[in-house]
Amino acid sequence: MLKRTQGRLLLTLLVITGLAGTLNNTSLSFQERKNAINLVKDGRKELTDAVGGLSDAQLNFKTTSDSWSIKQCIYHIASSEKNSWNLLAAIMKAAPNPEKRSLITLTDEQLIAMMENPSSNFIATESADTKNISFKSINEALDSYRLQSAELIKYLKLSTEDLRDHVVQMPFGWIDCYQLCLMIGSHSIRHIIQIEELRSNPKFPSR
Repeated sequence: MLKRTQGRLLLTLLVITGLAGTLNNTSLSFQERKNAINLVKDGRKELTDAVGGLSDAQLNFKTTSDSWSIKQCIYHIASSEKNSWNLLAAIMKAAPNPEKRSLITLTDEQLIAMMENPSSNFIATESADTKNISFKSINEALDSYRLQSAELIKYLKLSTEDLRDHVVQMPFGWIDCYQLCLMIGSHSIRHIIQIEELRSNPKFPSR
């Protein structure tokens, strides 16, 4: 009885720490988990730091009529985070398609670099239109973003699923679901850079 209890306790601890993934040869490695989790955490902290304490005038400031405001950046980040998480969940419910791996052309590092660069071609597929986004306030959008980030971090810690052999086509090419996690984490960085550029603009409101 004692041995059975100890065995259950050990399994519980493995799941809590994320080490249960090592029981599955096709699950993520420790380093892959660490890299993705750090990416998500860094983006969340940088966004919180970048928008904390801003006034309505600062949040709505634009350099031109068709450019992004900080408010639009926040709404877009939160909406994209939610949509991408839903996409990840849907793909992982489908059967693995490792035969599609040959279509992947981007390394993990190249994907992150592309996503974090506001001047990359990927930005052409994005829109600053927030009319169809359901958030009622900046705080609601930020709360949603933090919730989705927390769920993604939890998933990356505990999942033993085969993210590498679930492959999906995006507007810029094919990626696997681990790379989709990296995309979610690094996507916020490109807009944090936009926010920082707005804040450094000479015409940015002082309050």
